[in-house]
Amino acid sequence: MEDQEEQQEQRRDIEAFGSSVIKTERGTIHTLTIVGQIEGHQLLPPTIKSTKYEHILPLLALIEESDEVDGLLVLLNTVGGDIEAGLGIAEMIAGMRKPSVSLVLGGGHSIGVPLAVAAKTSFIAPSAAMTIHPVRLSGTVIGVSQMFHYFERTQERILQFVTGHSHMRREDFMRLMLETGELTGDVGSVIYGAEAVQLGLIDKVGGLNEALECLHGQIEERKVREKGG
Repeated sequence: MEDQEEQQEQRRDIEAFGSSVIKTERGTIHTLTIVGQIEGHQLLPPTIKSTKYEHILPLLALIEESDEVDGLLVLLNTVGGDIEAGLGIAEMIAGMRKPSVSLVLGGGHSIGVPLAVAAKTSFIAPSAAMTIHPVRLSGTVIGVSQMFHYFERTQERILQFVTGHSHMRREDFMRLMLETGELTGDVGSVIYGAEAVQLGLIDKVGGLNEALECLHGQIEERKVREKGG
């Protein structure tokens, strides 16, 4: 009876938050999916698949404080979205003590880049892609110097986070961000699996098995440190 209730609860979590808990002898892993478009302060139409930051932030706090959860696996397939919401989620993941691994599947575009590098170790599938481009703002833009300064400072926030949580050089990120010959009618670059690792943006090329093995390794290391301390 308890097993059935636990399975029903897991199904509800998957449907509501795109998350599930995996319990094995090696440890308990909370799996969180960030898919579609990152929804910020504005509600997206119901026809658009989205990840709502107001769901993710308290969930991450719960995972961090839970005595039952040993590690976090973040599965990413996102086109990007709201900058403030995306950076907020990324900062939460980066600030966790718990072992964490991210895996880019399909795509980790735009604000998905900071989300991908926020975990302690990042993976990317060989066929996955990541788009690096300058900050874009929707709606009315007032053509004054203050607005352009805001654009620059927002871009700098993203740049500092990505370079601070990966091995990518600042000049390489800027070069890819301002590339004019790759995206049709737009500025920026698309990079793929192995290329993202070569540039130092992502730690390793791999799939679900490699990501889980890495996370279990982090969990074991943490248990050893806690016993020793």
